[in-house]
Amino acid sequence: MTSVSEITSDIKSSKRSAREVVQEAIDKARAASDFNAILSLTEERALLRADEIDQKLASGEALGRLAGVPFIAKDNFLAFGAPTTAASKILENFEAPIQATTIEKLEAEGAILIGKANLDAFAHGGSTENSAFGVTKNAIDQSRVAGGSSGGSAVAAALDIVPFTLGTDTGGSIRQPAAFNGVYGIKPTYGAVSRFGVVAMASSTDVIGCFTCNVDDMSLVMDILAGPDRHDMTTIERVPMRLDTVKNLKIGVINETLTDEIQPEIKEAVRKYSDQLRADGHTVEHVSLPLVKYALAMYYIIVPAEVSSNLARYDGVRYGRRASDAKTLSEVYGESRDQGFMTENKRRIMIGSYVLSSGYFDAYYEKAQKARTLLIEEFNKLFEQYDILLTPTTPSTAFKIGANADDPVKMYLADIMTVPASLAGLPALNVPFGTDKDKLPIGLQLIGKQRDDALLMNLAKALAEKQA
Repeated sequence: MTSVSEITSDIKSSKRSAREVVQEAIDKARAASDFNAILSLTEERALLRADEIDQKLASGEALGRLAGVPFIAKDNFLAFGAPTTAASKILENFEAPIQATTIEKLEAEGAILIGKANLDAFAHGGSTENSAFGVTKNAIDQSRVAGGSSGGSAVAAALDIVPFTLGTDTGGSIRQPAAFNGVYGIKPTYGAVSRFGVVAMASSTDVIGCFTCNVDDMSLVMDILAGPDRHDMTTIERVPMRLDTVKNLKIGVINETLTDEIQPEIKEAVRKYSDQLRADGHTVEHVSLPLVKYALAMYYIIVPAEVSSNLARYDGVRYGRRASDAKTLSEVYGESRDQGFMTENKRRIMIGSYVLSSGYFDAYYEKAQKARTLLIEEFNKLFEQYDILLTPTTPSTAFKIGANADDPVKMYLADIMTVPASLAGLPALNVPFGTDKDKLPIGLQLIGKQRDDALLMNLAKALAEKQA
């Protein structure tokens, strides 16, 4: 796998030009079209920006930390050079008037966006089967799902099209597809990275993260992205992302995530990883987090409520798809939304509207928020004694395309391991660790205290080096 450091070294030493690097990435993207991981390419703009990097190098100007490095963004990031669709028909031809803060920060360091990745429409899903533009196929086995909602970004990273890709994570949308495709995927501390210019799903859990094939690249990208943004009032003081050494950590394995429903090979991977942690001088103990069993129920009350609010803006009036046969304002609203939204979008809007409605708000939404507070308190108590918590990332390896298509509850259960950290705003990292009998990747999840993002990456890197 090509790393960021290899690319920047080649460009700065004139071994390869930025144009050559970018063109190679674009060619790889086209060659991998049967995976349906990438919805559009920004070829013209990308090559122009590559030429600018080459000209700067020739004239002796200083280059950024990502000079000439190509990357791909999930297609819910506003960016120039291609439409921003959120994989939905309602935004099929939407040209962004601005760029997301994350895209701007990466471009300021010389990175070059070459394309937009497929996703579940509006990030609603856990398999990238809910895209209006077709299913994304797993990078290892094309008969299986890529995971979701950031499935296209995960597959693009796993196929080595580019050294890093951007995704969003609301309840596991980076970590779960990272596990299914055998790459690293990080959900940072809530508020660590600006969400300005990214299509919203659920504003109280949405975060921006990345996929990489090594921890060094992840640390560098996250260090560039982290920091407050005046356009996003949920951002917090800069979270450290630089790598360092780690010693004598105390790690808790959450018992409630090792149930009989978990694929045996994944449970065995947790045991083996725990043994490696102990061999590396860390303390590993089993711990209990009782409210984990209710986290999915909390999530699928709170998140649809926020979804129903965030999707209200897509009404066929100001931008996006407008029903051509509508004759009244009411028909414009109803028919535009009916034609533009996928089934899962409609399902979440309906659930969200229901739990927020008069007579049901107290019974569902308010109770879920109270339970969320109790879950956060349970996490806080554990973190008084432990530095990091360890769980499987997913209950199984990647399932077959179509296997859960007719059962939304079964699909939701794929997020059962990742949702708790999202509800608590905690950083969490998928670590690829071995494969099952079908050679499908297994992912393990490290969860840290808020602002301990770097600690997770440090531990993951230390063990990866021992395995190498």
